[in-house]
Amino acid sequence: MNRTTHTIAVIVNDQPGVLQRVSGLFGRRGFNIESITVGASEEEGLSRMVIVTTGDDHMLEQIEKQLYKIIDVIKVINLSSQAMVDRELALIKVKAEPKERPEVLGVVETFRASIVDIGPATLVVQVVGDSKKIEAMIELLKPYGIREISRTGVTAMIRGSITDSK
Repeated sequence: MNRTTHTIAVIVNDQPGVLQRVSGLFGRRGFNIESITVGASEEEGLSRMVIVTTGDDHMLEQIEKQLYKIIDVIKVINLSSQAMVDRELALIKVKAEPKERPEVLGVVETFRASIVDIGPATLVVQVVGDSKKIEAMIELLKPYGIREISRTGVTAMIRGSITDSK
């Protein structure tokens, strides 16, 4: 079985319980959601869910078919089958006494990240990028002592200008 990472967008009616029904479908089928983000879409009354999961192509096909059976699901888009832009945001609180800060700032600058809070013994770093960039940043900050990490999960869309008939 060829297990690959799939990123799908699910356009849904902005109604209570839709997130639970969509995530429950994955759980009932025994598929793990690695990341899920939900927010308003470009159309009023609709939300966009971006879900990252791992499995084979058959699994993805089954998920898509099952998602369309949920009444509030309007559209399912397999983003990973096309050229896409994907990003994640992470806030990382790292131990940084004043004497260590120049080293930490060097890492932050290299990753085009930014410092969003300075405490007496900590810095909060904000980094935006793909998941690999976030993981690399975390690995380089570990030696300083990571106190806390908060990640948004992946959000994504197809690159370029796609003309859809609505």
